[in-house]
Amino acid sequence: MKPKKGEKYRHFKGNVITVLEIAKHTETLEEMVVYEHDGEIWVRPMKMFLEKVDKVKYPEVTQEYRFQKIEE
Repeated sequence: MKPKKGEKYRHFKGNVITVLEIAKHTETLEEMVVYEHDGEIWVRPMKMFLEKVDKVKYPEVTQEYRFQKIEE
């Protein structure tokens, strides 16, 4: 499910982020997630935002997805 503006997610490394907007790349039209963490603004391709955690690279991580929605 695509993230929506205002939703909070936990990155698999523990950081909590807030989705600010869904944007599109000007040339490729690839969807991007614009989010805030600790007062800084970040952008990540939607495809990467929705990826599962690489369990080979991070075997100790129990979270399934790179970003997991925090239910309020």
